[in-house]
Amino acid sequence: MSHPSQMSLPESGATDRVLELRGLKTYLFTEAGVVKAVDGVDLWVNRAEILGVVGESGCGKSMMARSILRLLPPPGRIVAGEVLLDGQDLMKLSDSQMQSLRGDAIAMVFQEPMTSLDPVYTAGNQIEEVLVAHRPGMSRKERAERVVELLRMVGIPSPEQRVNDYPHQLSGGMRQRVMIAIALACGSPRLLIADEPTTALDVTIQAQILELFQRLQAEIRMSVMLITHDLGVVAETAERVAVMYAGSVVEYADVDTLFENPRHPYTRGLLRALPQPGKDTRKGLLYTIPGVVPNLLDLPRGCRFFQRCPYGDVGLCLGAEPELELIEAGHSVRCSRVGDILQ
Repeated sequence: MSHPSQMSLPESGATDRVLELRGLKTYLFTEAGVVKAVDGVDLWVNRAEILGVVGESGCGKSMMARSILRLLPPPGRIVAGEVLLDGQDLMKLSDSQMQSLRGDAIAMVFQEPMTSLDPVYTAGNQIEEVLVAHRPGMSRKERAERVVELLRMVGIPSPEQRVNDYPHQLSGGMRQRVMIAIALACGSPRLLIADEPTTALDVTIQAQILELFQRLQAEIRMSVMLITHDLGVVAETAERVAVMYAGSVVEYADVDTLFENPRHPYTRGLLRALPQPGKDTRKGLLYTIPGVVPNLLDLPRGCRFFQRCPYGDVGLCLGAEPELELIEAGHSVRCSRVGDILQ
C-alpha cells in the first residue's frame, strides 16, 4: 500500500508544502472511554493553495484543526503523529513558542462568530488584542490605524465607525469578516484554517465570504485549509480535497478528479446526495447515505464505512482496516474494494 506522502508532487517536492500532517492521532479521554476523534490522519497543504476538507459532523474535521493549533478541549490529547509547518514539528514546541505562532504564522477562523467573539468588547478591541500580543512595538495610534485598515481589507463598509460596534450590532456576515480580520491582523499568515466559515449565512453573503478568501489567498499568497460540509463550496474554491470519515481521511484528490471520478463509496454517497440540476426532486426525497457515523468510542473492526456501504464484502472489508492507497498520481483512497468494483 502507498502512503499519501508518496503522492506525485512537482520537482520541488515537500518544499512546496506549508503544512504536513503525518499519522496524527488525537484522542479524547472521557469517563465513558477513549474517543478516537482523529485517528491517523495524513495530509498536506501546498503553498498558496486552498485545500478543502469535507465530511459529516463527527468525522473529526474540527478536532483535526484544533490539533494543528494545539487548542484542544481538556479531555483531548495528541497521542501520536507530527504536525509540520514549513518543516518545523509543532508538537515539539513549548507552549510559549506555540503561542507566538498562533495568530501570526498560523491563524484560524472558528465556527459561529457570534459565540467566538466576546460580546462585551468592540470589534476593534478584539482585533487590537492580537496586535498587542504579537506586535508589542506598535504604538496605540499605529494599532488603531491597522484595525481600520483590516476592517477595510475584509470589506466592512465605514470601518471608522464599525470599529466601535459590538458583535450584536453587526450582521452575521460582518461578524464573520471581523473573525477574518482577527486572523489576518499580524499580516500574512502562512496558513489560515477556516472552520465552516459560511455556516448560517445566506447564499449571497456566503459567496462574498468565499470570494474574500480567494482574493486574500491570491493577494498575500497564504495557504487555506477550508473545512466545510458544503461540496458546492469545495467545488467553487478548493484546488484539492480531503474527505474525512470517522476520524481518518478516506479519499484525497484534486477537486476535478474527486467530482468526476470519486472512488470511495462514502465520497460517491456525498456527491449523490447533492441536488442535480435539471432533475425533478419534487417526486421524491434527495438521496441520503443510510445509517450514521459509527460511535468513535467503539469503532467497528475493519472498514469503518462497512455498515453503510452498498459495496461491502464481509470477507474483504471486515479484516484489517484498509490503508490510504495511492491509485493514481495525486489520488488516494482508503477502500479494500477500490481495485475490484469501484471503477
